[in-house]
Amino acid sequence: MVPDDFSAAADNVTGVARDAADALADAAGEAVDTAAQAVDAAIDELTGVPTRDGAIEEFTHDRSTLIAERRGRDGSTATLVLVHGIGMGRKVFADLVRRFDDDSLVVAVDLPGYGEAPEPARTPTIERMADLVAAYLRRLNRGPVILLGHSMGTQVVTEVAVRHPDVVGRLVLVAPTVDRRHRHAFTQLVRLGRDLFGESGKVLLLGTREYLRTGPNLRRKMTAMLVHRPEDAYPRITAPTLVIRGELDAVVPQEWFDEVAAAIPVATTFVVEGHHHETLIRTAEPVADELRRWLEKTQD
Repeated sequence: MVPDDFSAAADNVTGVARDAADALADAAGEAVDTAAQAVDAAIDELTGVPTRDGAIEEFTHDRSTLIAERRGRDGSTATLVLVHGIGMGRKVFADLVRRFDDDSLVVAVDLPGYGEAPEPARTPTIERMADLVAAYLRRLNRGPVILLGHSMGTQVVTEVAVRHPDVVGRLVLVAPTVDRRHRHAFTQLVRLGRDLFGESGKVLLLGTREYLRTGPNLRRKMTAMLVHRPEDAYPRITAPTLVIRGELDAVVPQEWFDEVAAAIPVATTFVVEGHHHETLIRTAEPVADELRRWLEKTQD
C-alpha cells in the first residue's frame, strides 16, 4: 500500500470513529432527555400538576419572551392572569388554575428566564417585565383582567397596574415582596430558609424542580427584584386590590404586610391561617375561596 492509501484509510477510520462517537452522543442525549421528561412527569403527577399542557403561546416584546398557558373557558367574561415569583414558573399555580378554569379563562405565564421561557440576553428589570406582561395582555385582547402575582410576581403586577392601568381591572397580591427594611439578598435567603422549614413535601418538591429549571443568572434576577421599590408604586394603584399573606410567612412579616395594604388606596386584606410563603402551592383552596368572595363584592 502506498503512503496515500495509508492516509486515505486513516481518514476513513477517523471518519467512522467520529460518526460513531456522534451517534453515541446523540443516543446518550436522547436517553438523558427521556429520563428528564420521565422525572418531570412524575413530579407533575405527585404534586397534582396536569401532565398535559393547555394552549401554549410564546410572546416576545422588547427582546424578552414569556410563555403563556391558557386553560378554561374562552367564552367567559372573567380572565384571571397569574404571575409567579422568583425561581418559580407557571406550574406552581396548577391548584389555583384547577379551581377557576370551569368558569373563567385562566392564563399562567412563565416570565423570561423562568419555567420554559427562554433566558433573555439581558436580565430584565421588574419594570421591563411589567411592560412585557402588559403588551401580552393587550395582545390577549380580553379587556381589563384580574391580575394576580405571587412574591416577586406581586412587584411585576403592581408595576403593570401603575404603568398600564387600562389592562388591569382588579389586582391580587399574594405574599408581596420585598420588605423595604430588609432589602438584602442574605436576609431574604435566610427568611426563605426559615419559611421552608416544616413546609409540606409538595412545596419542597415542586419548588426545587422549578428552581432547577430557572437556569442561569439567578443572582442577577435576585438583584433585579431587590433594587425595585414597590412601596413607591403602591399609592398609585387605582384598581381594587386584594392583599394576601400566609399567617406563618417569614418572608413577608406582618408589619410589612400591613404597610403594603395601608399604602394602596383601595385594598382588602386576607390572612391564610397556618400557611407559609408558598400558600398557593400547599393548597390554593383558602385563597381561591376568598378570591371568589372578593370578586363578587367588587363586581362593577
